[in-house]
Amino acid sequence: MFNKEESRKLREEFWIAFGKSYPKKWILYKTKVKGLSFKFHFDVKKAMVSLDADGNLERRIFLWEKLSSLKSILTDEYFPEAIFEEDYLLENQKGISRIYLEKSGVSIHDKNTWRETMVFLNETMICFETFFLEYRDIITS
Repeated sequence: MFNKEESRKLREEFWIAFGKSYPKKWILYKTKVKGLSFKFHFDVKKAMVSLDADGNLERRIFLWEKLSSLKSILTDEYFPEAIFEEDYLLENQKGISRIYLEKSGVSIHDKNTWRETMVFLNETMICFETFFLEYRDIITS
């Protein structure tokens, strides 16, 4: 078991190592689409890459309808295992809509799983960004 400070240091060490191993300028919050952002997540149980729609409910519904209309393309051409959740509740109880992919069996506290997690995060985000850039005009129209 790790105390709070040890856990914080491991998280920091992982993200620094990830940035050095994959020094790419990710889109993340710079989608140029209000209410739409990409996220990396890695904790003690899983790693995740997501495309989140949030903001006011009207905007979120608009974005979700656009993303849902592209579901067959995303699952057929990019990620058959993509999970679509129209109502995803964050830890802070905020509701968003999320499309995501998870890798289980990894832990930020286990350095032996870091390499496979980095590969997963990198490869998944590259494909997600490729999909987004290809279909951005449909998402925003």
